[in-house]
This record gives sequence, structure tokens and C-alpha cells, in this order.
Amino acid sequence: MVWSKTGQRTFYNISVEHNLEPIRRILKETFPNDPIQIQAARDSITLTGRVSSQAVADRAAALAASLSKTVINNLQVTDAAVEKQVLLRVKFAELDRTVARSFGVNLVSTGALGMVGSTSTNQFSPPRPNSLNGTSPGGGGSNPGSFSLTDALNVFAFRPELNLAATIRALQAEGVLQIIAEPNLVTTNAKEASFLVGGEFPIPVLQGGANSGAVTVQFREYGIRLSFNPQLTSHNTMKMYVKPEVSTIDLANSVTVSGFTIPALATRRMETNIELGPGQSFVIGGLIDDRVQDQMNKIPGLGSIPVLGSLFKSRSENKSRTELLVMVTPEIVDPLNPADPKPVPVMPREFIAPLQIKPTSQKGTVDPVKAKARKIRAKQTGAPTNEPVLVQPVAAPAPSAETPKTGGDSH
Repeated sequence: MVWSKTGQRTFYNISVEHNLEPIRRILKETFPNDPIQIQAARDSITLTGRVSSQAVADRAAALAASLSKTVINNLQVTDAAVEKQVLLRVKFAELDRTVARSFGVNLVSTGALGMVGSTSTNQFSPPRPNSLNGTSPGGGGSNPGSFSLTDALNVFAFRPELNLAATIRALQAEGVLQIIAEPNLVTTNAKEASFLVGGEFPIPVLQGGANSGAVTVQFREYGIRLSFNPQLTSHNTMKMYVKPEVSTIDLANSVTVSGFTIPALATRRMETNIELGPGQSFVIGGLIDDRVQDQMNKIPGLGSIPVLGSLFKSRSENKSRTELLVMVTPEIVDPLNPADPKPVPVMPREFIAPLQIKPTSQKGTVDPVKAKARKIRAKQTGAPTNEPVLVQPVAAPAPSAETPKTGGDSH
């Protein structure tokens, strides 16, 4: 109410509103692709419009909360688009090569030249004397000693008339182990996926407490395992957490506990985070392990004699080289349409071949059922079975020259 100089009174209705232009400008600059309207009503602010995600709606409400304590969020979230499918191709390539060479000679005399003894470098299971027998000087005659062999190695020779024996280790071995695994797995954006191709093996476990001494069996997985979590970025790339693993049963390093044989596992495992574009490949793991072990033993003096010194030497040489490569390739894929051909495994050969009847002449074909029956009858009667049974084609009846009458009187 306002009074003039003349005493006249004037009444005005005044409403106070928020200045929404700054917040509108902030919302437009922050979310340029989302049309957001803001309105004020007394002591509250209302947000309306459609946004691309719930995260955008929450952030817009947080910005508007600086103007009023009461923010009415009426923003509608647009239905999410179909998530893209990500296919991850992983390739394991491992090559393990081993070479082993060994040579050694153990000589044994059970009485040759009136002497009992043996020579060995103690590298390859030398013979051990069991008993030594001798005679007093001038007693005449002798009792040869005896030896026991725990390992005849791979070459063994004994001459009883000469009382000489020899065990020889002369061996050369080469081995190659090649492992190539290509697991593939599909998942949607930002969803973790994993799979395992392999099996489980039992492990005995001793129990404690009231069941102390009892043995239960647990199973542990092994094989080819792959788990990953892709996340598409605005730069048309994919960030991925990848964890591939290949494990095999290793009986060479197994242990035996209370009569139970527990195998070991040979495991190759990688765990990493990478970022790359669709179709690009990345090597996430690699290993080159080259080992050489050479051991030589010899008897001093005797091992240095030319030519014959080889009988008093032993040598073992082991070489191993392991190469491992792990490579990943992500791809964005679409599902097959109903009319598209579906991929199936390629069979190396046909499971059941269809029965085929081959023609023997232009007049007929061989009937396998009648031919088998004829062989059975011929076996019972002793008649020859050289002639095949033919199925003669049935000729169609020739049409008649005169057309028969179908109605009227006949004369």
C-alpha cells in the first residue's frame, strides 16, 4: 500500500520469485543433450523433462538444490537402448621343448685278475658290494665277492668267465609340448562373464575337531577358464578387466599322503586391465624361459686318460625352453537374424553314411535285402552265389488301339 501527497492510497500485489536464468544456463551447459525445464512455485523448485539416465536426473536435482530446500524431481528417464554385445577372443599359445642327454659307465669286477672291485662316478646308481671273501696267503683258491644292482641303467653286460660286468647309461631324449587354446566369450556392456572348460579332480582333506582323523573329499577345478568385464567408453574404445587361465594336471609333481595320490597343477594365469578398440589385438602376457643344466663327474687321474678316460666319466645335460603368448581381441557383435545360417561344428567324417544302391546294368539294380537272403539260402544248399539279384523295372502297360465304349448298347 502506497500513499500519495494528496492522501490517496494505492494497493499493489507483490510476488517474489527466484531468478532461474542462471540455473537454466548451468543445466543447459552441463547436460546439452537432455532438455530439462525448471520452474519455481513459492518455496519449491520443480524439474521436468526427459533425461538419458538416472545419473543425469540425480545430478540435475543436486544443482537445483542450491536455490531451494525443496526440489521436486519430475524428470523422466528415457528407456535404455539395447546394450551392445562384446565378444572377446583369447588365444593361448605355449611351446615347451626339452632335451636331455646322459652318459656314464659303472665297471664291476667279481674276481677278474684276482681282484674284486668297482669304479663309478656315483652319478647313476653305482653297484654296491654285498660281501667280500678272500683266502689267506698260500691257501690256494679264492672266493669271489658279490655285488647287488639297484639299477641296471639302460645297458647291462656281464661275462661270467671273465668275472667282469658293466652298467652303462647312454640316453638321449627330446620332448615337445604344444598347447593352443582359443576360448571365446560374449557379454553385454559393463557385465562380467566367465566360463570354464575342463573338469574337477578330488583332493582328500583331513578333518579336525570331533571328527579328527576323518577324511573327506573336495574337488578342485582345472582346465581353460576365462572371465572379463568390458566397458564401452565415449572414445569408441573398450576398457576391460581380463583374467584368462589355463591349468593342467601335473602328475610328475604329485604327492602321496596316507595312500592318496594328490596331483599337482601346472597353471598359466594372467590378470590385468587394458583398453583398446574393437577388432584390435593386444598381447597381455608372454614368457620365455630358457634353462640349461649340465653336470659332469669323473674319477681324478683315470678320467683324464685319453680315449679310455671316457669310461671313468659321467655327464648329464638337460635343456628346456618354454615360450608362452596370450593375446586378446575384443569385437562388438550383433546376433544372427532368423534367416541367417547358424554355425555348427565341422564334423571330420559322416556319422552314418546313407545306404546307396549302385546299378549293375541298364535293366535293373542290385537289391541288398534279396541278395543277403539269397546268400543265406545258398549257404544252406551249397549253391553258388556269384550272380547278383536284380530288381527289374516294371514297364507301364501299352495303351490300347481301340477306345472302349463307356455307354450305349454293344453290337
